[in-house]
Amino acid sequence: MTELTPATANELTSDTPIMAFAQLQLAAPLARAVADMGYESMTPIQAQAIPMVLQGHDVMGAAQTGTGKTAAFALPLMQRMLKHENASTSPARHPVRALVLLPTRELAVQVAEQVELYGKHTNLRSAVVFGGMDMKPQTAELKKGVEVLVATPGRLLDHIEAKNCVLNQVEYVVLDEADRMLDIGFLPDLQRILSYLPKQRITLLFSATFSPEIKRLAGSYLQNPVTIEVARSNAAASTVEQHFYSVEGDDKRHALHQVLKERGLKQAFVFVNSKLGCARLARSLEREGLKTTALHGDKNQDERLKALESFKSGEVDLLVCTDVAARGLDIKNVPAVFNFDIPFHAEDYVHRIGRTGRAGAEGLAVTFVAKSDQRLVTEVEKLLKTKIELEALQFEENLPDIRKQGHINDGRRLYREDGSDQRRAEDFARGPRAAARRSRPEPQDPFFEKPYEPALPADAAPAWEAAARPGVRTISSNIKTKRKVPALFQSA
Repeated sequence: MTELTPATANELTSDTPIMAFAQLQLAAPLARAVADMGYESMTPIQAQAIPMVLQGHDVMGAAQTGTGKTAAFALPLMQRMLKHENASTSPARHPVRALVLLPTRELAVQVAEQVELYGKHTNLRSAVVFGGMDMKPQTAELKKGVEVLVATPGRLLDHIEAKNCVLNQVEYVVLDEADRMLDIGFLPDLQRILSYLPKQRITLLFSATFSPEIKRLAGSYLQNPVTIEVARSNAAASTVEQHFYSVEGDDKRHALHQVLKERGLKQAFVFVNSKLGCARLARSLEREGLKTTALHGDKNQDERLKALESFKSGEVDLLVCTDVAARGLDIKNVPAVFNFDIPFHAEDYVHRIGRTGRAGAEGLAVTFVAKSDQRLVTEVEKLLKTKIELEALQFEENLPDIRKQGHINDGRRLYREDGSDQRRAEDFARGPRAAARRSRPEPQDPFFEKPYEPALPADAAPAWEAAARPGVRTISSNIKTKRKVPALFQSA
């Protein structure tokens, strides 16, 4: 095995010669699993991180998304834990020794699947816990004993408080996609979880970017970490072909159809900025003949897993999703990513397009830019440090008539048979539903069609005048009158 020190590791770059997994001298069960998965050469992050972890160093690693960070921490940790391997059925013989924390359920499931594949020829047990589903099956799994626990922070705290798992024998901690965990407010949960762990441990932090917040987190919980950065921070993968088309909102779906047809694309991610927009766009594309499923935060865990599985298996063509799918999801051979909306945070653009062009494959990233998106485009330009040239897109005539499908927001636009818009100019100012409301006949009450008829003769005094006539004494209803009694019973 190549001996590396923290000093030499910091000097390594992505130009370092590629190493083969055979050079690592992994234990036979792990080497067999790696061969079963078809791995031969290591990626730069793997070549630099694995030797450091095997030597027992804390590691702070950054690499482009899709470069094999999971194997970079899972394989060396399992190699070190093989000394604890045993076939006992007693849960006490299988305490949690490695804890892997991730920000989302999808990432947790994905990493757990990889860990299970790496350890399938060993007696090391692994489990995954995440929110959005019943705790009882997870509790039963934890009670059997596991050496590698993959978890999201919130659900792990639920199990800790319920005393379903004990973390006092944890030797290794992995914070994967740490920048995302901080973005969505997991810092207090991370601090609580880390307080339950032994002080003497190996801590690995992996992130796509090294923000100042990440460096502060590393300074608090890592001891003399080896910093490994194999690519420029926030750099887009060089294998992804990027295009920015100038398209207004009403034409974006038409443009999506055209690019799919021109490129002959069978599958693609379609990213939007909101959960509501995600659901509406998925329904619209489904009506237009595309097999589509949606993935966003308002779906329960079963629906999210089903959407991912149907996309992975090829049952659906388009996965319309929010940024919940932008980080770390490893779905192989997805040829394209569409940014239907430009992300609010420029860093998310890099993560989105990282869903294609993975593991050295070529990919396509298409972004639709409206006039109102200029500020967001400028932010992406600053991040990528390059000038973005907007391209025009000429629409073909034989694509589906998107206008007849209606707006994504309402689906109620009215068109004549010849395709022209029958709404009036004032309808555009008041919204697409104004015309529909105006064309609806209002019910008429016959009473309002009658001529005016006076209720009283012209010389009759109004009712209020009679009530206010002087000389008539009235008593307020709020005054309770004294009860009359016979004089015989009155007091003197």
